[in-house]
Amino acid sequence: MELISLPLVLLLISNIHSGQPEALPRATVRVTPDRSVFTGETVTLKCEIENQYRSLNWTYLWYNRRTSVFNSEHYTVNRDSLTINGVTESDQDEYWCSAERNGQPPLLSSSVNLSVRALPRATVRVTPDRSVFTGETVTLKCEIENKYRSLNWTYLWISRRTSVLNSGRYTINRDSLTIKGVTESDQDEYWCIGEIHGRPNASLSSSAINLTVKGSKPKPKLRSGIEGSVLTGNTVTLKCHIDQSTGWKFYWYKYTKNTEKTTPKTNSYTINSVKVSDGAQYWCRAGRGKTDYYTDYSDGLWINVTESPKPVVSVDPDKQLFRGETVTLRCDIQDTGDTEWTYSWTVKKTNNRNIITQCNKQECKINNIQYYHSDKYTCRGKIRKQNTKMSDAVTLTVSSDKRPTVLSVSPQQWLTEGDSVTLMCEVINSSTGWTFNWFTVQSLYSVNKYDYELVSNSSGGSKGIYTVSSVTVKHTGVYMCRAERGDPVYHTEYSNTQTLWITGVSPSVSLIIRPNRSQHFSSESLSLSCEDHSNSTGWTVRRYTDKLKNCSSDWRSTGTTSTCTISSLYTSDTGVYWCQSESGEKLHPVNISVHNLDVILDSPVNPVTEGDSLILRCLYRDKKPSNLRAEFDKDGSVVQNQTTGDMMIIPTVSKSHEGFYYCKHPERGESPKSWISVRVAGSSSLGLIVGLCLGLSFMFLIFFLVLLWCYKNKKRSQSPSAVSQQKNISQTSDQKQAEDVYNPLPTDNVSESDHIYLNIKLKSKKEMKKKMEDKKDNVSEAADDIYANIEMKSKKEMKIKKKDKKGNTREGGKNVYSKLKKEGGQVVAFGSVDVEYY
Repeated sequence: MELISLPLVLLLISNIHSGQPEALPRATVRVTPDRSVFTGETVTLKCEIENQYRSLNWTYLWYNRRTSVFNSEHYTVNRDSLTINGVTESDQDEYWCSAERNGQPPLLSSSVNLSVRALPRATVRVTPDRSVFTGETVTLKCEIENKYRSLNWTYLWISRRTSVLNSGRYTINRDSLTIKGVTESDQDEYWCIGEIHGRPNASLSSSAINLTVKGSKPKPKLRSGIEGSVLTGNTVTLKCHIDQSTGWKFYWYKYTKNTEKTTPKTNSYTINSVKVSDGAQYWCRAGRGKTDYYTDYSDGLWINVTESPKPVVSVDPDKQLFRGETVTLRCDIQDTGDTEWTYSWTVKKTNNRNIITQCNKQECKINNIQYYHSDKYTCRGKIRKQNTKMSDAVTLTVSSDKRPTVLSVSPQQWLTEGDSVTLMCEVINSSTGWTFNWFTVQSLYSVNKYDYELVSNSSGGSKGIYTVSSVTVKHTGVYMCRAERGDPVYHTEYSNTQTLWITGVSPSVSLIIRPNRSQHFSSESLSLSCEDHSNSTGWTVRRYTDKLKNCSSDWRSTGTTSTCTISSLYTSDTGVYWCQSESGEKLHPVNISVHNLDVILDSPVNPVTEGDSLILRCLYRDKKPSNLRAEFDKDGSVVQNQTTGDMMIIPTVSKSHEGFYYCKHPERGESPKSWISVRVAGSSSLGLIVGLCLGLSFMFLIFFLVLLWCYKNKKRSQSPSAVSQQKNISQTSDQKQAEDVYNPLPTDNVSESDHIYLNIKLKSKKEMKKKMEDKKDNVSEAADDIYANIEMKSKKEMKIKKKDKKGNTREGGKNVYSKLKKEGGQVVAFGSVDVEYY
């Protein structure tokens, strides 16, 4: 029967007779074997009418969305059936049918979708591995693509030699082939084919897999992830290596092979945060399969664990820093012989990480440090993938200001020639690495701007020391200090100023002060002048109050450069005043203080010489109080409490009287403190020169008198009394108590009152050696030398000497020592040795 065209069917449908009293039967399409088929299969579509109408004489037509379907080589129409032979993907479409009889309107079925897909591919998966060892159990599984796996497949297993069937060692269970206790004869290529029950077409054949069977058990190799000793706190991983790695479970053993630990998924065994107790011998082996086939044990591996060192961070120059300095952090690892360390640095604040990200060396240098670098810094070392412990944190503190220095003086600023003084320069809140420089202020050229001259430098920690063991007048001046450190060099601020005032004897120049005292009332006048006894010029009265300047330059001062009169004192006039030459020599510094008080202390401005008397008075701004009772204190302790009077007298001053003095009145109050300096009594340079001149002038006359004295002494020795007297003289000389012999020395043009006497004292070499050592002169080594001390005194002095025999003896005059030599029991003059001037 020929199939009618689709337009005709549509026309017939549109002209359906609507006058039938009963409902038309329904047509249905049934597909065999399935609506979803694989390419190459045969598909049959059948048009079925409801059962009660099926016996009627129906004719059938077939359609798809593209055209009417009629008989061909590919399509076969047999009454109610349409058969498609060897379907292809192009046959995938919607299909329906129509049935008609006796010119009745046709019956149309619902459409069905025919899905045509390519044949699925099978895959063989092997468990535990394609490479196995004799005795293992191997399972091969034939797997169809997931979307087709639900179909009712049957499987066929094939090797290169034959189809594989169930037998004693071979078991087929649907999609699986299991080979128990494989032998080397089972080594072959295997593949599978899947078939759907009742359908002649099979799946595509799987790819062949090669099953390799080895005859001996494997022996794994155990390795550590860290070479050499393991440092505590690190992580160490052991790996059990085996050539065939699929499907194995790994077993680990420590100390003995009976202590088993399992890591089923990987061949790694990891020990986190290693401890010393983790050091031991380790083994491993592997097993796989349901029957747990095991490899041999690996060789043992010793893991040595040592205590991890803890680095120490050092800081150069200091933890306390100032903005702009350069700091170097150093990470030192102690007690290790390794030299291959790498280093890492961390800082607490995350926003400061950029400071140290490039620090991967032992030293981390931060240039131009700023306040935001203040933080805690740590380091650690790394070697062979291992880290040391983290160091203790070092805190850097950075100040935004320049570091201050403080200059102090010990024991005091006011000194006498020969004293020792120490200047101490200290950097506040710092400790190490500083080099200190000391300067003298030469002049003030603008506000707070000084002209400096470097006098010394030294290295130290936070405190530098500059000591002058024996000061001279030239050390008088204004001193400052400054510290430096680092590369590039960082300087602190200049320190505060300190003044050193050294007093000494200067016969040519004197500083005259009126009134002659250290403390003064404000609104009083003060006069100072430099008087030059040698008539030389160029001396200027200078002062240092808040700055260096000439005394006469003040608007309240009058006078020349060598004189200065201040008409009305202010407290700002408190300071040091001295005489200064054009060459810069400073002489006679005195401390002048001005006070707005009712009571001041009248004390000398210059040091008091040992042995002189000292008078201290309480002075009052207005008239004296009716009650003159005053208390005098030294260094905070009462030394005299006057019941009457306002004066304290020390008749004979000694070095122990040196100190700070002040007076206190019960009504008027307390005076400021004044330092009283005591100078050790000594000879002046001028007196020494005069003595030397006189000694040279009378040298020959002295020798003559010595010879004459020796001659008389020889005559006395001829009598018993003379011998006794000579013995007494010898004993007295040994006891350092020489007798004085005074003889008038006739001179021309000298009045009787001005007669000069010779005081000849015999002294042994021992006495003179001690005397010479005190004067740092060399002493002759002659064992029998005797010295004569010839002292020249005027008659006036002799009268005073005799008068003072009852009390204290005043020393004065000029002593000349002459060396005497014994020759044949006689003492003869040998020569002039030394001249002392008192």
